[in-house]
Amino acid sequence: MTLIRSISGIRGTLGGAPGQGLTPPDVVRYAAAFGTFIMQRSGKAKPRMVLGRDARISGPLVRDLVAATLNGLGFDVIDLGLASTPTVEMAVVGERADAGIILTASHNPAQWNALKLLNERGEFISAEDGAEVLRIAEADRYSFAPVEDLGTTSSLLGWTQRHIAAILALDLVDVPAIKAAKFRVVVDAVNSVGGECVPELLDALGVEAIKIHCTPNGHFPHNPEPLPENLKDLCEAVVANNAHLGIAVDPDVDRLALVCEDGSLFGEEYTLVACADHVLAHRPGDTVSNLSSTRALDDVAAKHGRSRHASAVGEVNVVTCMKEVGAAIGGEGNGGVILSELHYGRDALAGIALFLTLLAKRGVSCSALRRSYPDYFISKNKIDLQAGMDVQGLVDAMQQRHAQQPHSTVDGLRIEFGNTWVHLRRSNTEPIIRVYAEAPSMAEADALAHRILSELAELAAATPAAR
Repeated sequence: MTLIRSISGIRGTLGGAPGQGLTPPDVVRYAAAFGTFIMQRSGKAKPRMVLGRDARISGPLVRDLVAATLNGLGFDVIDLGLASTPTVEMAVVGERADAGIILTASHNPAQWNALKLLNERGEFISAEDGAEVLRIAEADRYSFAPVEDLGTTSSLLGWTQRHIAAILALDLVDVPAIKAAKFRVVVDAVNSVGGECVPELLDALGVEAIKIHCTPNGHFPHNPEPLPENLKDLCEAVVANNAHLGIAVDPDVDRLALVCEDGSLFGEEYTLVACADHVLAHRPGDTVSNLSSTRALDDVAAKHGRSRHASAVGEVNVVTCMKEVGAAIGGEGNGGVILSELHYGRDALAGIALFLTLLAKRGVSCSALRRSYPDYFISKNKIDLQAGMDVQGLVDAMQQRHAQQPHSTVDGLRIEFGNTWVHLRRSNTEPIIRVYAEAPSMAEADALAHRILSELAELAAATPAAR
């Protein structure tokens, strides 16, 4: 069993002993801590909290625990039911709520769930705020309301439709052009909430949607992370149905992966590249992605006379950097697209509309559009964390070993080797160290990654365990 307490939320596998998995006492404890933090900051006797969830089997259980805990603190809860992460983010602002909680473990498998925490702007809470929530939880510093001050929970439907309407209203989205293209698209929503909202968006855009794995029952037919090895059904369905492209989203619909008409992968790194290509042609401002994202975004930004800024990994870090530089679009290389004029959150629905607009206006096939961008390949690897492993000691040792190379320690360690780079960092969402390497060919990227992994293994053997 696993329970990860971090500034980005509380994530874990269901079951086990309290403190070792995401058990009911853990859900109550951290929901109470976040509620207490929001109540203190808002200064209100009866704050309002928006709640939404993906279609995981554990979703109703966790929802009931969170809602009841918040009611016990005195919160009025607005329950959106099944709702994508970006929909909940927009609803927090639209409902003038004081905060929001999304019940989703995002790309993690079905045995996982999580509480993702939003501030009153519908954005993920800052590192400082997250640390304070953890302090409240660890000290059990919360007090429940007397019976006359208990809050209520009310269901509210319709926010998916409002979210879609806001996307359709963007002048960056050319609905007539998309309709005229008569696209036929296959959708794999891994049997979660995307099975409802993605076809609904496509229908509004005049796109024929062929659905696979779109029943939102939480029974994921494959690993839900939209990586190449998990998209075989989609690739085959695109070719079999003579579709123009395929669309894959993760369980909470904040990541978007695309498949070309020939069954080849557009590449999750290139989702943001294509969307930025479209937006930067029509909006002033630079773009932002994290340190683990492809340098193809640098090339596209330069084509439009703009710059790409690099942030630490994590949506909150990308958003902070976007605000600092006034970026029109940003995101992460995992298929996350953030359009600042819509809201500051990764949004696969917005990404779909932007991508289809670009594809319709270019008048080319999906594979031809992909060929218009420079080729870079990222080798993505991970090391399972072992008990006592001194992660920071390993990072420091690697930095010392490669001190003569250009490098960044903004987030873990990223080292530049000419036209290649490697980035190693501790994951915020899993008990692993991620090791990513990019190069002009996959063979070069894999070779660089394996070289770094070997060096890490050598250093780990020589580095004392953390105490």
